[in-house]
Amino acid sequence: MAVRAIYVFSIVAALALWANCPKATAKLLIEQTRFGTDPDSAWEAWSPRDEIKPVFSVDARVSRAGQDGSLRIDCTDPIQWGGWRRVVDGIQAGAWYRFDAYYRPHQVRQERRTVVPRLDWLNTQGGRAGQPEFVYQTEDATDGWKHVWAVAPAPADATKVRLELFFGWSPGGTVWWDDVSFGPVDAPKPRSVKVATVYHRPDGNKSARENIEEFCGWIDRAAQSAPDIVVLPEGMTMVGTSFSCADVAEPIPGPTSERMGEMARKHNCYIVACYNERDGKAVYNTAILVDRKGRLVGKYRKLYIPRNEVTDGELPGQDAVVFHTDFGTVGMMICWDVQYPEPAQLMALKGAEIIFLPIWGGSEHLIKARAIEDHVFVVTSGYDVPSMIVDPEGTVLATARASGKGKGEVAVAEIDLNRRYVDPWDGYMRAVLMKERRDDLQ
Repeated sequence: MAVRAIYVFSIVAALALWANCPKATAKLLIEQTRFGTDPDSAWEAWSPRDEIKPVFSVDARVSRAGQDGSLRIDCTDPIQWGGWRRVVDGIQAGAWYRFDAYYRPHQVRQERRTVVPRLDWLNTQGGRAGQPEFVYQTEDATDGWKHVWAVAPAPADATKVRLELFFGWSPGGTVWWDDVSFGPVDAPKPRSVKVATVYHRPDGNKSARENIEEFCGWIDRAAQSAPDIVVLPEGMTMVGTSFSCADVAEPIPGPTSERMGEMARKHNCYIVACYNERDGKAVYNTAILVDRKGRLVGKYRKLYIPRNEVTDGELPGQDAVVFHTDFGTVGMMICWDVQYPEPAQLMALKGAEIIFLPIWGGSEHLIKARAIEDHVFVVTSGYDVPSMIVDPEGTVLATARASGKGKGEVAVAEIDLNRRYVDPWDGYMRAVLMKERRDDLQ
């Protein structure tokens, strides 16, 4: 599957993120909407070297409100790179701040990578304090404008911040910047999610229904910890039986999704379940997500089909979809998908914060790699690989594994989706990876 260019989050996810972000709690340190009629000399046009400097201007003809102008950058050569910058004083180390801006692109290539707003924290002497904060959260506004924002803490020793509106590497492209604001906000509250994942392998059952009822018993056990979501393994209706994938394939919605819905309602939790789906003559390896009310949120069809499933007549899915829950945005992968970077990458670019991975067996190293390279939580539920809860740095927070016929375990961990995982050399890695990702390579 080719990597597709994905820049703007799904509108629902972006709006939810924006709505839940802290808003200004005091007077803004900067709020500027007038560039054409009242140019602000505090903004400087900057490039690392004059020979690669784009064309800068204050465009009095273009603005979001139809008047008062905007800051403009034109790129005429693929080597050009630079941006508008201004320094804002009055920063308190450790305090939280919110940045908002709007830009309008025209004929811009690889927009996610070439349009780069950034916060560069400075100390009293004007040197760098901590690491810069890339602004990656984006939503469509109106009339071709896009809204970007970030909420971030000022590092230790920070007394100033340099607001940076960069653009380049896109010959023939133009970007206008307008409506820039920056000010203090309350620190975000933790966004805690309790995750439970099951390690259990049925054996010797005579029907798919017996398997499902056995897994329902494990949902009951997992529910003793009052989780927000319970994750079950791959091939639930087939594992441990003599049936083929086509023998047990069923429509979705269907008997298994309805049974999972009953269990979700019973325990007031989400459930991830994975089994074979029949859609007309087609058979897919599919994961479903049901919500706390037992409603089917959606389904994901395995994108990468290994040779044994191909020879069994299964078909690959086509979409790396994400789903919106009451605790965050999630994705689902299935087993062999973890061998390849694209499924997790695409889901992360669409806003996934957790990826649930029903898996028969596979590499623990690759599971951790997907978490690290996309800075998402990954939760597995497996048979020949442990059921694990892995954080965005690849640390295993909880593991369930068992040996012996009929034995099993439940792993539980409480995670905070608002926790920032920061690298001392590169800063907030989720933002860095979202902005630096290249989708133009072949």
